[in-house]
Amino acid sequence: MELLFLSETSPRISLMNAMWRLQVALCTLSVLSLSSAGESKARSCSEVRQAYNAKGFSLLNVPLQEISGEHLRVCPQGYTCCTSEMEDKLNQQSKQEFENMVEESSRHMRTTFISRHKVFDEFFLELLDNSEKSLNSMFTKTYGKLYMQNSEVFQDLFTELKRYYTGGNVNLEEMLNDFWARLLERMFQLLNSQYHFTDDYLECVSKYTDQLKPFGDVPRKLKAQVTRAFIAARTFVQGLMVGREVANRVAKVNVVPGCVRALTKMLYCPYCRGMPGLKPCHNYCHNVMRGCLANQADLDAEWNLFIDAMLLVANRLEGPSSIETVIQPIDIKISEAIMTMQDNSMQVSAKVFQSCGQPKPSAKGRSARGISDVFSARYRPYTPEQRPTTAAGTSLDRLVVDIKDKLKESKRFWSKLPDDICAEGKLTESDEEQCWNSHTKGRYFPEVVKEGLTNQVNNPEVNVDITRPDTLIRQQIMALRVMTNKLKNAYNGNDIYFQDSSDEGSSSGSGSGCSDGCTTELVFVGTEAPVIGADRSDERAAAAAAGKSLSCGPSMLLVVASLTLPLWAMQTEWR
Repeated sequence: MELLFLSETSPRISLMNAMWRLQVALCTLSVLSLSSAGESKARSCSEVRQAYNAKGFSLLNVPLQEISGEHLRVCPQGYTCCTSEMEDKLNQQSKQEFENMVEESSRHMRTTFISRHKVFDEFFLELLDNSEKSLNSMFTKTYGKLYMQNSEVFQDLFTELKRYYTGGNVNLEEMLNDFWARLLERMFQLLNSQYHFTDDYLECVSKYTDQLKPFGDVPRKLKAQVTRAFIAARTFVQGLMVGREVANRVAKVNVVPGCVRALTKMLYCPYCRGMPGLKPCHNYCHNVMRGCLANQADLDAEWNLFIDAMLLVANRLEGPSSIETVIQPIDIKISEAIMTMQDNSMQVSAKVFQSCGQPKPSAKGRSARGISDVFSARYRPYTPEQRPTTAAGTSLDRLVVDIKDKLKESKRFWSKLPDDICAEGKLTESDEEQCWNSHTKGRYFPEVVKEGLTNQVNNPEVNVDITRPDTLIRQQIMALRVMTNKLKNAYNGNDIYFQDSSDEGSSSGSGSGCSDGCTTELVFVGTEAPVIGADRSDERAAAAAAGKSLSCGPSMLLVVASLTLPLWAMQTEWR
C-alpha cells in the first residue's frame, strides 16, 4: 500500500518541482529585465549634450542622463535626452537648416542667372555705345561740318535704340521709318541747296520715301535685321532677369508646420534617443524632402518650357542675324544708303518736284554740284583691327555658348532638388542598416513617393494638404508662362505686349509699351517679397527722388499676370 501511494504521488511531486523551477526562472528574467531597464534609464546623455552645445544651445536644464519622454510631441516617447524646451529649439533649428539647404542647393543656379544677366546687359549696352562712337568718329572724318550740323538725326537713332532695349515704349519699325524720312529731308535740302524748302514741302518729301526708295534697299533690309535682332536681345535679357527673380523667390521656401515636424523627426530625434551622430536613411530623407518641396516640384514643368524657349532665342543671338552682326557695321550700311541717295539725287529730285511742286530758289543761290562734291567725301569704314571691341573684347558667340550650357544644366532643377539635398554622405547614411528610420536605427521600409503636390497624399512622413497649393509658387508658374510666350514670339521676330485698358488701340508688333525710365528689369509681385526693381541703383534713386512711378508695358504685363492669372489658375485647377 505504501509503495502504491509513493508511485501515485511521484508524478505530482515532479510536476510541482518543474513549476517551481519555471517560477524561479521567470523571476530571474524579471529581475534581469528590471536591472537592464534600470541601466537603460540611467544611460548617459553626454554625447547629446556635446552635440547640442555644438549647435550653439545652452546646456542649462539639459539632462545628464535619460529621462522619461512622455512630454515629447514629435520624437518617440521612450527614455530620452530631450526636454520639451530642447524639442522646441530643435524644431526651429530644423526649419532654419532646411531653409539654408534649399538656398545652398540653388545658389549655383541662381548665381548663374544673376551673373549672366549682368554680363549680357552690359554687353548689349556697350555694343550700342561703341557702334554710336564708331559712326560719329567716321562720319565726322568723312563728312565734316555737314555731318556735325545734322548729327542729331543719328544721335536720335541710337537714343531710340537704347530706349527700346532698356524697356522704353518704342515701336522699332516706326522709329526706323522716321529716321530714314528725316535723313531724306536733310539730304534732299543739302543736295538741292539752291532751293528754299518750307516745312510743308519737306513733309511732302518724306511722304514719298517708300515710293521713291532714295536709299535703295538698305532701309528695308536694315529694318528687318534690326527689328529681329533687338527683339531677340531685349527679350533674352528679360528672360534672364525673369529666371533670376523666379529662382530667388522660389528658393525662399515657405516651411509649413507639417514639414517642420517631419524635418525635426528626421534631423534631431536621433539626439533625443541618444544617437546624435546617426544620419537619416536615404529613402527616408527623400520622402521628407519631396513632401516639404512638393510645390517647388510643381514649378518644374513650366520651368523646363521656359528654359527651352530661352535656348531657342539664344540661337537668334548667334550667326549673321545676331545683334552684334547687325549693329557693328551699321555705320557702313547707313553710309551706303547715303551714297545711293547721292547717286540717284537727280532722279529723286525730279520725282519730288513733279509730285510736290517746283520749289522757290534760295536767296543764297548755291549750286547743288558744289554741295554734292563736298558731301561725297571719302568714306572709309573701320578695318576689323580698328573697330572698337565690345564688352572688353568678349565675343557674343562665346557668351551664348556659355549661357546655353548653363541653361541646359538648370533643366529639371526643381524636381531634382530633393535628390541634391539628400545626397548620400552629405546628409544621409549610405548604409541602409545603420541609419535613422524615423524611430530607431535600422532599415527604412516605406517606398519613396513621386514628386509633386498631388502625389504627397500617400507620403508616410509629411502631412501635406494637397488642396492648398502655395500661392507664391503659382504666381511664379504664371510669370514663367507669360515670359515663355514672349520668348517664343521673339524667336519668330514678334514683340508682343498688352496695353492698359485705358490706352487706345490694341496690342501689336514691335515696341514694348514702356514709359521712359524703364530698364530691362521686369517687375514681379509676390506674397512675401516686395516689388523687385532695376539693378541700376542710380536710376532707381533718381526716380525715387523725383517722385516718379515707372509704368512699363512688359513689366506691367507680368505684374498683372502674376497677380491675376494665378488666382484664375488656382480656381480652375483645384476645383
